Amino acid sequence: MNSLLNPWIFSKILKSYISDIDRIRRYDRKKLERYRDKVFLGVLKRAMRVPLYRKKYMDVDIKSIRGIKDIENLPIITKDDLRNGFPDDLIPEGSNRNKLYMVSTSGSTGKPVTIFTEPYTMFKTLIGFVRILREHNISWRKTRMSIIADLSAESAEEAYFTGAAIPSLKPFFSLDNMKMFHVGDDPERILKEMERFNPELIGGYPGTLKILAILKNRGKGQNIKPKYIGTSGAILDDYTRKYIEDAFDTKVFDVYGATECSPIAFECKKGRYHLQSDLCHLEFLDEGDSTLETEKATSILVTRLFGGGTPIIRYSGISDLLVPSDEDCDCGIITPTIKKIEGRKVDAIILPDGRMIPPSSLTGIPYKIMHRYRRNKIEQFQIIQHDYDKIEILLVINKEIKQPKTEELFNSMRKEYQGIMGNNVDINIKEVDKITYKREGTATPPPVVISKIKKE
Repeated sequence: MNSLLNPWIFSKILKSYISDIDRIRRYDRKKLERYRDKVFLGVLKRAMRVPLYRKKYMDVDIKSIRGIKDIENLPIITKDDLRNGFPDDLIPEGSNRNKLYMVSTSGSTGKPVTIFTEPYTMFKTLIGFVRILREHNISWRKTRMSIIADLSAESAEEAYFTGAAIPSLKPFFSLDNMKMFHVGDDPERILKEMERFNPELIGGYPGTLKILAILKNRGKGQNIKPKYIGTSGAILDDYTRKYIEDAFDTKVFDVYGATECSPIAFECKKGRYHLQSDLCHLEFLDEGDSTLETEKATSILVTRLFGGGTPIIRYSGISDLLVPSDEDCDCGIITPTIKKIEGRKVDAIILPDGRMIPPSSLTGIPYKIMHRYRRNKIEQFQIIQHDYDKIEILLVINKEIKQPKTEELFNSMRKEYQGIMGNNVDINIKEVDKITYKREGTATPPPVVISKIKKE
């Protein structure tokens, strides 16, 4: 049944759309904090109907939690908590399971995590994305969009785009301005269909859009001229951003989110990442899991401040490293900013001396080298850590670009990476025809950095 045909759900979603869409511009910070306290207490109240949380909170005086400032008094929820609680301990008591939807993470760090969601939560999430589109003067109803998403069964994107959410809008809106592609489809076929559709916005994983940019630079899809490109789902390194922008002759804006709590943050017109802090709450932690005050790469805990189904409160399962910022942005959005998204902690490089190098410190080097030579000779690259002292770097080279010589390019890259990692690390650089190393069981593009070192 179409959930929007239910008058109660429809009115609730409509009210949410009107109140949510401009909140992070319309409210001042004190009003926003009062709102966050209110919705957090609502989420906590709903969590007490979920067996997993009731068990975790047995020793907590819930009445002492009076606002989001008290959240540190609550236990942390891990991926294993969600995995071990699936399915019955993740469903609120009194819920009709037939009206809930299962959504799963990609499982790129091991076994996937599956949680339950419901129509209002899904539409509230979409409102968060509509807000991002509006920031960049994009109309979800009028702008022609080509979206490349993971449409695998039970993925979050499948549930939203082809399952329950967006299809529910079709009786009310034509949505002929949207064309969906599966991330696992043949890139050349995607490019051909895109050329016929002539999108104004292209959205997808950075790795997928990079492949399309490579094809475009090889003379395919020449009539594709989008006004906007949005990336999400993986780290957007400087080289990939610049390569895509040059190929399509437009700017890229990035969106940061996760299946369990999307959307978390996005780039405004001025290029700063803003937290959607009316939709989620982030805690920045050091390795001892205490709150940090300094700007450095830190782990995070995330709390979703809306929705039903499985609550997400103080969740440690989003294994990304972020750099928080105390700087304001003059774009008009009042929420806190993130200085940098460093990448997944599981992909950080651990050196023999114990130092941890976040992915973003490594992915910027090819851009630096290509900028120095003023040539985009490197089309793709992948960094694989096989052991603490063994790094393999795979390069896809554009053979039509003669300079610099491949040997010179390899030497420049080895020197840069050796400068970061030290001379005790063996760096093997190898030219390949294409990057094929992917995480097993995922449809998403190959990651740029892979560490085979088990992280404790």
